[in-house]
Amino acid sequence: MLMYMFWMVFMTPLCFLKNGWWMVQNLMFFISFMFFFKIDFFGWSNLSYMFGNDYLSYGLTMLSFWICILMIMASYSVIRYKFYNHLFLFLILLLLLMLCCTFCSCNMISFYIFFEGSLIPTLFLIYGWGYQPERLQAGMYLLFYTLFASLPLLMGLLYLYNHMKLFIFSFNKYNDCMNVYLYMSMIMAFLVKMPMYLMHLWLPKAHVEAPVSGSMILAGVLLKLGGYGLLRVFGYLVSIGITMNVIWITISLVGGFLVSLMCLRQVDMKALIAYSSVAHMGLVIGGLMTLNSWGIYMSFTLMIAHGLCSSGLFCLANICYERLGSRSLLINKGLLNLMPSMALWWFMLSSSNMAAPPSINLLGEIGLFNSMVSWMWMVMLLLMMISFFSAAYTLYLYSYSQHGINYSGIYSSMSGSCREFLLLMLHWLPLNLLILSSDIVLI
Repeated sequence: MLMYMFWMVFMTPLCFLKNGWWMVQNLMFFISFMFFFKIDFFGWSNLSYMFGNDYLSYGLTMLSFWICILMIMASYSVIRYKFYNHLFLFLILLLLLMLCCTFCSCNMISFYIFFEGSLIPTLFLIYGWGYQPERLQAGMYLLFYTLFASLPLLMGLLYLYNHMKLFIFSFNKYNDCMNVYLYMSMIMAFLVKMPMYLMHLWLPKAHVEAPVSGSMILAGVLLKLGGYGLLRVFGYLVSIGITMNVIWITISLVGGFLVSLMCLRQVDMKALIAYSSVAHMGLVIGGLMTLNSWGIYMSFTLMIAHGLCSSGLFCLANICYERLGSRSLLINKGLLNLMPSMALWWFMLSSSNMAAPPSINLLGEIGLFNSMVSWMWMVMLLLMMISFFSAAYTLYLYSYSQHGINYSGIYSSMSGSCREFLLLMLHWLPLNLLILSSDIVLI
């Protein structure tokens, strides 16, 4: 693992070269392909001083590499207007380094440090390259929601060390704690990060104020940190989890349904996509908390799928924003006339968002439904609602933006550039081709 980390550390000086942008982008493609070919199905691999990856961390690290490359591709306006582009690249590399260290930590304390550290580059991205003055408030929300829940996590980890005298993740399964305070302290930070309904307010705010790259990394990878943490800590919280998890499943599913209704009332494209993230993550939390094998495997699958799909939709919203100067659905009407070639991409990514075949969203959602229904059949009603409204708000986003009469303030037609088509293709292809080899997206 250290090899990839050193690669990223030594790439930071390249960010400050005069034409370093393209070089960094291509080198990151190169390293992601190298990492992809190191796929290993058995236990922990790539082990090196405190870092290593098992299958769960491998998938999420690969997702981090991929999304960070696509962030650089999507943020072309930063280099076009020379808007602190060197610093921007440096922050993306720093964020990628933090994420890789988080996912590959074998040691719980280093996991905690990098888990919190990934917040700082994200905050700078929102503050430095965000669009509206409200970004200061959004950044504060992000910081305080996350930090407020993370301090008990540190206390929990120190208590565990005192109790077990070791910090290594893979030994945790030999221990089974039956302690309510430990249980709450260990999972709250991850539930806020996911975000669970009732603690989700920071997410739509941060998304709406962030630049496209900030939204992509937030939806693509940072929400997955919560799911990853839960999958790791439930190894030694099984006994108490069986008694307490019903609370979180209930909140997540009812919340997913309510958030889906909220999506139908949004007029800002970005806010709609951000709220839909909360609904999808509600399913992931629900499936994870059942603690059965379907739930564990499929929550990983849906996390990967949602990372690619949400990120692609944010790219599309940004492409429209760059053309029309607004993200409001009242102005983004009739895009079928304005950008006919983009309508196909809107359709493909929207269909993936509502879990249409052949996307891996479908695989993940079917598996999560299976895990929750086998846990308790009455959940079926809520799952039907979530599934139906998920299709409803996605169709609302698609039909409102593509059909209707053009806003009269737009005179010229400007379709996508090759860079944008490549960007959307790189989101859509893994999302729909991974279903052909679905063992890669199952743990």
